[in-house]
Amino acid sequence: MLRLTNWGGAGEDNDYDRLVKDLYRRFERDHPGVRLKIENIPGEYVPKMLLNFVAGTQPEVMVLDASSAAVFVNNGLLTDLRPFVESDPEFDLGDFYPNVVDIARRGDKLYAIPIDFTPMVVYYNKDLFDKAGVPYPDPNWTFAEFFEIAQKLTIPAKDPGLPPVQYGFVFTNWMPAWVMWLWNNGGDVLSPDGSKATGYLDSDPNVETLTFLRDLVKRHKVAPSLSEMQAMGADPFVHGKAAMVVMGHWALTGYKNAPKDGSGKPLIDWERLGVAHLPHNTPEPHTVFYEAGLAIPKDCNHPEEAWEFIRYWTSAEVQRVYNSSGIAVSARKDISRERAADPIEAQFLPIVPSARPPYGSRVESYEIVENVGRSMIDSILNNDVPVREALRRAASRIDREFAKR
Repeated sequence: MLRLTNWGGAGEDNDYDRLVKDLYRRFERDHPGVRLKIENIPGEYVPKMLLNFVAGTQPEVMVLDASSAAVFVNNGLLTDLRPFVESDPEFDLGDFYPNVVDIARRGDKLYAIPIDFTPMVVYYNKDLFDKAGVPYPDPNWTFAEFFEIAQKLTIPAKDPGLPPVQYGFVFTNWMPAWVMWLWNNGGDVLSPDGSKATGYLDSDPNVETLTFLRDLVKRHKVAPSLSEMQAMGADPFVHGKAAMVVMGHWALTGYKNAPKDGSGKPLIDWERLGVAHLPHNTPEPHTVFYEAGLAIPKDCNHPEEAWEFIRYWTSAEVQRVYNSSGIAVSARKDISRERAADPIEAQFLPIVPSARPPYGSRVESYEIVENVGRSMIDSILNNDVPVREALRRAASRIDREFAKR
C-alpha cells in the first residue's frame, strides 16, 4: 500500500477528477503489487499533516504546497531526494524550470519534485480594450501607465450617484494577489532573513504603493470598493464588467465557463483574454508563483516505491495528460512548451523567469503575515486609516506575533 496525501475534498467526479483517477489506475497497472491509497484532506492541510508526523502515521508521498513548504522542509520532516535523482539514469532534473525546482532546494539537498505552478498575472479583456480603442499593455508598463489605461476603461454611470457601469480594474484584498505590487515598486514585506517586518513592510516605497492602490479604489474609482464587490456578489471581471484583474493560471478554468447572458452568449470570451506582467516601476517586473510538488516524508514505510510514483507522476507522458486539464503551468519545460501551442498558454511562458517563490516556502508561520496584511488593507479601504499608519501598525503586529513562535 502506497499512501498519497493531498489537500482537497472527496472530489466531484468531474472531468478533472476522472482524469486523475485514470492516471492513478495506470500506475497500479504498471506496478503490479502496489496499490495507491489516496487521502484528500479537506481544509487545514498543514496542521493535519503535522499531526500525522507527530503520530508517526506519515504517508509515503505528500503533495507539498510551496506556500507552506517551510514548516516541513525547515523542520527536517522530508527526505532528501537528491540521492534518488542522482542514482536514477532516466530522471533528469534539467527537464524542469530551475527557479521552480529551487523552491524545495536547501543547499545541495532537494525536498520535492515540482508538478506544476501558476504565476500571478494581469488578465485583460481584449474586447473591452478594443471597444475603448485602448492599446494592449506593453510588457514594460509602469504604475502610471496602468492607471491611465484603467481610467480609460472605466465607464461612469449616467447618474453620478451610482457606481460605474464598467471598471478598469478589480482589486482583490487577498495578499497572495497583491504582494507583487510592493516588489514592483522596490518594496518588500520582510527582512532578507524573514525574521521581521518593521523597517521593510512600513518602508517609503510601500507607502507609495498602497497609496496608489487605495487611490484606484477610493479616489479615482477605477476599481470597485470592497463593499461594492460584496454587493455585486460576483466577480465583475468574469461578468464582463471590468477590464483587468490580477489572478493565477487557475482562474482560466472559471473564465472558460463564464456566465452567459439571456441569449446564451458568455459574458466574456476566454479566447479573447490577454495575459500580461504586472506593471512595474522597477527595471524588471516581478511576480510570485504558487507551486505544488511531490515529497517523501522522512521515515515513511516505502521510500523506494514512493520515488517510483514521483518519477511516474512527473514524467513527460503523465504530465502531458495531467496538464491537459489546464489547471496550471507544467513544471516540465517540454510540456509547458507543447501547451504553448495555445495562444493564451504561450503568454504565460515569458513571465516565468521573473517569478519568485512565495515567502511561505522559506518562512514558517507566514500565514500570520497574510492575515495581518488582509486586515491592514481592510483598515485602509473601509476605515480610512492613513496608509503609513496602517503599515506601521501591521509591521509591529507581525513582529510581535513572530516573537511568539
